[in-house]
Amino acid sequence: MPTFELNLRPIADADLAFLQALYASTRADEVAQLPWDKASKDAFLAQQFTAQHQYYKAHYQGAALSLICMGECAIGRLYIFRGPTTLNLIDISLLPEWCGQGIGSHFLRALTDEADATGKTIRLFVEPTNPARRLYERCGFGVTGSNHIYLQMQRTPAPALAVSA
Repeated sequence: MPTFELNLRPIADADLAFLQALYASTRADEVAQLPWDKASKDAFLAQQFTAQHQYYKAHYQGAALSLICMGECAIGRLYIFRGPTTLNLIDISLLPEWCGQGIGSHFLRALTDEADATGKTIRLFVEPTNPARRLYERCGFGVTGSNHIYLQMQRTPAPALAVSA
């Protein structure tokens, strides 16, 4: 993976069409099972994206809502809320063709490094069947609860290494 080309930039209104398409790609398998016509599925996904986007902006004011870019090309999103004692990983999503290439791991590693350096716990929610759950578990996250749709996972900061004088 050419990490030197990976970067984050804040989302802008001009990115909404990309973000909606990204959202739809994350729900494609689920929506494919519905007995609806394409127009109904598209309308449903548009409505769901808008509701989610508005919720995040309203409930996570001050969050870093970023596009993941490979060079100048948007390939995903990374949403993080930095609280006084916690880092909330609100969302990390990649277009399907970019999954499995270590990009999510790259940004998750940066977040765990930040948490360890600042002594903050990381919290997130994930669907039980989401393949990212295995990545979170490998990175030290454990399940701390469930709301029957999502699992809440948490990772406490690694203890600081003792430095001998």
